[in-house]
Amino acid sequence: MSNHVLDGKSVLVTGGARRIGREIALALARAGADAAITYRKSQAEARETVGEIELLGRRALAVECDVRCEDSVREAVGAVLGRFGRLDVLVNNAAVFESGALESISLEAWDAVFETNARGPFLVAREALKHLRAAEGRIVNIGSLGGMRAWAGHAHYCGSKAALHMLTQTMARAFAPEVSVNCVAPGWIDLDDQTKASERFAARTPMRRNGTADDVAQAVLFFAAGPKFVTGQILGVDGGLGLV
Repeated sequence: MSNHVLDGKSVLVTGGARRIGREIALALARAGADAAITYRKSQAEARETVGEIELLGRRALAVECDVRCEDSVREAVGAVLGRFGRLDVLVNNAAVFESGALESISLEAWDAVFETNARGPFLVAREALKHLRAAEGRIVNIGSLGGMRAWAGHAHYCGSKAALHMLTQTMARAFAPEVSVNCVAPGWIDLDDQTKASERFAARTPMRRNGTADDVAQAVLFFAAGPKFVTGQILGVDGGLGLV
């Protein structure tokens, strides 16, 4: 894939201020796209990421947004259109990861995970749809290996990501033929705050290492710039961990 496959395009990455979202935004900017990111609490990191995107010679925008809230989503998408005039790629990355014994999960904790991980992508995609249709664009959702495998200590997280996987396929049918919709489902991704569990997962993974944020970003770039005929797919980025 050439270095500037997204020249003239604009992208929106929810939760793009740090960690995996940041790497996705930077990868798409390196491919030529102007990039907008949303954040909730990470304002300082959002500013840093905007600065890095601008150093790549691309236009950048950071918008505070609560993806659980219709009004907030509407304002954020409006801000992106106001800045760039178009929207070609939406990456639904904003998410929360929670642990807990299934029998002890409170109703509030259950709902909080689903509100961000399943409701959020629905609201953002719904608001962005007419603009994506006009651009014959793409949606890439960030799912999880946990949406395909049962993790006993993460029932609400797994359930929410499984819902997002099904939502991906439903959107792919509903939004065709103008918009393709796919999903990247990472396994264990090493980030700055990971613990000794990293070594355990790396040893179990057939590729003998854990994933990186860039591994996820490159998979997103494939869906953002690759064949538009590919739609409704859930792509595991897990080094084969899902096969174990």
